[in-house]
Amino acid sequence: MWRSSLTALRSREADRPAGLAARTDPVRPRRVALLGNPNTGKTTLFNRLTGLRHKTSNFPGTTLEARIGRARGAVPVKHRPEAGAGGSEWLEAGAAELELIDLPGIYSLELDQVEAEVCRAVLAGRASPRGQPVAEPDAVCVVADATNLPRNLMFVGEVLRRRLPTVVLVNMIDLARRRGLHLDAAKLSADLGCPVVLVSARTGEGVDGLDTVLAGARIPTHTPPGDGAGLRAWADAIYERAAGGDAAADAETLTDRLDRVFTHPVAGVLVFAAVMAGLFWLLFAIAAYPMDLIDGVFGSLGSWVQGVMPDGVLRDLLSGGIIGGVGATVIFIPQICLLFFVISLLEDTGYLARAAFVMDRALRPFGLPGHAFMPLLSSHACALPGIMATRAIPDHRERLATILVAPFMSCSARLPVYALLTMILFPGRPGLAALAFVGCYALGAAAGILSALVARRTILRGASRPMALELPTYKWPSLRTAMATTADRGMVFLKKAGTNILCICIVLWWLSSYPKVDPPAEVTRLRADIAAARAGPGAANSPFDGPVIFGGDVPDAPGGSILTVEDAAALADRLEARNAARHSFAGRLGRLIQPALSPLGYDWQLSIGVLTSFAAREVFASTMAVVVTGDQEAEDSGVQAAIAHASRDDGTPVFTAAVCWSLLVYYVLAMQCLPTLAVTARESGHWKWALLQLVWMSGMAYVLALAVYQVLK
Repeated sequence: MWRSSLTALRSREADRPAGLAARTDPVRPRRVALLGNPNTGKTTLFNRLTGLRHKTSNFPGTTLEARIGRARGAVPVKHRPEAGAGGSEWLEAGAAELELIDLPGIYSLELDQVEAEVCRAVLAGRASPRGQPVAEPDAVCVVADATNLPRNLMFVGEVLRRRLPTVVLVNMIDLARRRGLHLDAAKLSADLGCPVVLVSARTGEGVDGLDTVLAGARIPTHTPPGDGAGLRAWADAIYERAAGGDAAADAETLTDRLDRVFTHPVAGVLVFAAVMAGLFWLLFAIAAYPMDLIDGVFGSLGSWVQGVMPDGVLRDLLSGGIIGGVGATVIFIPQICLLFFVISLLEDTGYLARAAFVMDRALRPFGLPGHAFMPLLSSHACALPGIMATRAIPDHRERLATILVAPFMSCSARLPVYALLTMILFPGRPGLAALAFVGCYALGAAAGILSALVARRTILRGASRPMALELPTYKWPSLRTAMATTADRGMVFLKKAGTNILCICIVLWWLSSYPKVDPPAEVTRLRADIAAARAGPGAANSPFDGPVIFGGDVPDAPGGSILTVEDAAALADRLEARNAARHSFAGRLGRLIQPALSPLGYDWQLSIGVLTSFAAREVFASTMAVVVTGDQEAEDSGVQAAIAHASRDDGTPVFTAAVCWSLLVYYVLAMQCLPTLAVTARESGHWKWALLQLVWMSGMAYVLALAVYQVLK
């Protein structure tokens, strides 16, 4: 938390740019836009200043997101017309907050790119995320990389020419010192004509007191040259005057050695595969502990509700519909959070840029440009921003090809399905489960690039373009940034579990519970025999003396087998539950679509799970939990155990190895996201592309899942 205070701050109309008109709005936080080149640590600084309190805004008409957060302990200002002058003045109004806008990293404000357009729109007050207009900022904070300052100064010069109140933060100063580079903040400030602060967003060095500096931002006193050659010379001259010391040759040599491995055509791919395999191993080896805890909590909660509430509809809804259904999805939050946490760390180190360079070589032979790597990488979180990010691809045919194949990348919504099926396939073996996870991601990526090759050789013919990519410096990752990303993604998933998934679970419970039907005749006879047996030996009308011996007239009871009365009672409960599920609305719906999916090995229960997945893929686990709730063994209090031990109408397991592999293949490849189809239609300009995407992906999923099941069954 910032603790510095600020004395009275005043700014006359003459000190403000023409675009900033006088306001008479009530006291509000001073709005500051964060600008900078990519990989300068803007978001790390943003998260440190805001204390992870932020919201993400998707600007309409763009592919990008900007974070808006409040920084604590700053001083707000309000505008009041100056008497008789028609101007305005900034008045101190006590301790409050700054509003920070973390904008996308760009190399120039003048580029014809979506990222640059977002920044220009925010600086001009033309942006309106989620329908809420964002006025032009009161100040601009430019974040520059101390280890690559000459190039960053060119961007600083572009911002200074806009004549907005500006502060320059030179970040990663700790890395610069480690390389033997020393910067003079006073000389930089004098040459730039605005405040300059040396900081390290990762360690927090120089961050204290930034509230005072940002709140006191003024119009720069100098205006850099406007032409490109003059701006390059201007930046070099300022750097020569402000920089001192000798760069550490060893650090550069180590960087070069690492890059030779990480960007090698063969070794780079092997390293990338090893990193991904290690990541997925962590998902099972570490996340298994909190997942078991969550599973036990929801199982105990369901049992507690069953014990304390009277028998009735409300108890069944809470225990079987809400607790069981939502718990089957929430249980995967540890894996989702851990995935984004590790990816954020990898990105912060600078490694993912090297991975992008390696993948550029891999994409070009398949007709995709290097620009497609980031949209495809983004699609592993969600296909929606990935498809919208294709606007940065200049060639229309390359952009269409990327849009069509982006949903093949395994998004976070598929994670619960992958995790459930791999844990059923490999219980207690995280290494094998991790390999299966890697295989799912690899299969999706392979299907995507092969589909792109088909499209680029047929309906979207044309050559691909090479990609120019700047490799950032290596640095220690920021735990704060990783935690912010993890918290952001985890909250998004929890909100879905608390709204969409909850609603789907309630509907599925109702469909699975109604209409009520009488138990079948064999169950009635069985319970009558059990009641007589419990009366004890010698009781009137008791046909049993000791264990119950069944013939072959009762389903699931092996002919001539000997069962205790308790086992017979459990068998009667299972038979009644199966009969109720078979005649429920869900059962009828599942049987209606089962003929189309039975060649893949799916019964009516799995057919319902596949059908509901078109609303949201991650509800597959919830669907199975709700549908099979009445068919779980008494000792199976956990949600996963209930699903894993689900059985078909004939008593055979639902999740055989062949069925699990078939489901994995199907969920990797199938188009089961209606919002994605809508975004595809919008971004491509016509519904025919969305229809082609649906038919191609669903057809490929069906054919390959069919082949896998028929081979393995």
